[in-house]
Amino acid sequence: MSVLALENVGKSFGPVTVLHGIDIALEPGEVHALIGENGAGKSTIMKLLGGFLDPTSGQVLLDGRPVRFASGPEAEAQGIVVIHQEFNLARDLTVAANVFLGREPGGWRLDHAAMRQATAALLKRLDSPISPDALVGDLSVPDRQMVEIAKALSRNARVLIMDEPSAVLTHREVGALYAQIERLRAEGVAILYCSHRLDEVAHLADRITVLRDGRVVRRALRGELTQDGMATAMVGRELQDFYPPKGRPGAEIALEVRGLSVPGRVHDVSLSLRRGEVLGLAGLVGSGRTELAEGIAGLRPASGEIRIDGRPVGIRSAGDGFANGLAYLTEDRKEAGLLLEKPLRENLTLAALERFGRWRIDRRAEEAALDRATQDFDIRAPRRDMVAGKLSGGNQQKLLLAKTMLTDPRILIIDEPTRGIDVGTKSQIYAFIRQLAGQGLSVIVISSEMPEVIGLADRVLVMREGRLAGELQGAALTEDNIVRLAMGVSEVA
Repeated sequence: MSVLALENVGKSFGPVTVLHGIDIALEPGEVHALIGENGAGKSTIMKLLGGFLDPTSGQVLLDGRPVRFASGPEAEAQGIVVIHQEFNLARDLTVAANVFLGREPGGWRLDHAAMRQATAALLKRLDSPISPDALVGDLSVPDRQMVEIAKALSRNARVLIMDEPSAVLTHREVGALYAQIERLRAEGVAILYCSHRLDEVAHLADRITVLRDGRVVRRALRGELTQDGMATAMVGRELQDFYPPKGRPGAEIALEVRGLSVPGRVHDVSLSLRRGEVLGLAGLVGSGRTELAEGIAGLRPASGEIRIDGRPVGIRSAGDGFANGLAYLTEDRKEAGLLLEKPLRENLTLAALERFGRWRIDRRAEEAALDRATQDFDIRAPRRDMVAGKLSGGNQQKLLLAKTMLTDPRILIIDEPTRGIDVGTKSQIYAFIRQLAGQGLSVIVISSEMPEVIGLADRVLVMREGRLAGELQGAALTEDNIVRLAMGVSEVA
């Protein structure tokens, strides 16, 4: 008997129906993968199973009996634990305090030592060097994901629902996550695994359910679907030319960085970027890729020289960057890129607000800009007045790209352009990037996905421990060579 299931479930938000007759069952000791494009209904299904939403029709079954959870915590009390894609952590508390938040040992006199000891044991299981005493607000995005996983493991779940748990993790961290999934499966935990990484699905899943437009369109057991078959089922068409053809960058140097250092993070890095070039920046998480980009864009204190179109420029803030034709698109669209509680229009125009009036904002011009952005970047929203936080991840990323492009940059730095985005939207983002380069923009792409950086970039720089480890292009641009440079192996194959 399944431990948790949806039976003929429909879900509507007002007049919009997002799920139609969904049947899905989670079995003890089985990894059940749920895949589909952004907006297919995956998040709604996870919220229904986790007690955060009630179905409009149909029912939720726990141990074969209908159940209705009043809240997520009530479902968690029944052993149903959710690892959310968006972090649910208190930034000003320690890692240990976050892991045990709401169920602290010791009653009115908290047993901090016990919390630290138990948290350290959980992090050791995950092969993570994070200190239990570290403040969450000081952690990197990958480290926060490891804290979320540790928090979930501490719950002794019967059902574990995982929403893109590996999207920001390094290869080593992903290996530790896989080991924990295998252990939980062996212990009889039912796991729902939602991921856009189809290689992970092929590796982990005992059973696969494919969603499209709020309906189940395919079910398969392990080995019955290839990665290409999964992608085709998700989007309803063959994906041809996933990565667009590479262009021919010009000879003109658009950006030159000489001896740039970010205290404690980046050491004496020099690079150049040509007009119309897509330059990849690869390396392990923690190698200094993001810190280098933020130093160039004025978001971190940095020393060294930056030249744009051959002239020295001083960039000490994002505003300085915009003024010099340089824009940075953050890896963390939820926390640093978008105002989630504000509508699409206000998010789109915020970085270029002076273009829409100094003393009084021209709302009609803003609406016209939103019309153009919606068409040019294929931003799909049920209503134009909805808040950005209600968009799917892919549409949020397209909104962030449209917002950034409204500042008319000549140089664009994009950090993790497709994190948490489905395969169909990834293809769109790649096409947008190549289109921009074809129009003469110079683009730096930072990515943890090696196929992505290889498929997109004309040339790749690899970082290691805050320094440039090497440059790859042409036939030398391979995953093996990127790994060799990133890991400090001197020879390039």
